[in-house]
Amino acid sequence: MSRMKEFIAFRAALELLKERKMEKVLDKVYQSCSEHTNSGQNFVKEVYDSFTDQEISDKIASIVTSSEIKAEVKVIFQTVDNLHKCIPDHLGDWYFTGDYPTTGGTRVVNRAFANYIEGKTERAY
Repeated sequence: MSRMKEFIAFRAALELLKERKMEKVLDKVYQSCSEHTNSGQNFVKEVYDSFTDQEISDKIASIVTSSEIKAEVKVIFQTVDNLHKCIPDHLGDWYFTGDYPTTGGTRVVNRAFANYIEGKTERAY
């Protein structure tokens, strides 16, 4: 979580934002992360909010499919809602939603996002 570009779901959300000409979301999230570094509020979730689980999964399939592959590639994930039903006492869905369950995790993800936008490769913690 400390290096955002390493998360395939994050990369998928970025590509979807670009395809739909919604890059202003990135600017807004970056500004919020920069201005409220210690707020404990998770601003990065907004990067994912415009997309369904299926849209993220389809974009992940597109990213991981080599141009040499002739077959259709699909990535199948449990939906986030069903993940919550399967393991109701576990709050860790951040790989897919950006929703970090702890205040410390939220601070790290906000810093990691700012680092990503600023082109920094160091860990956020």
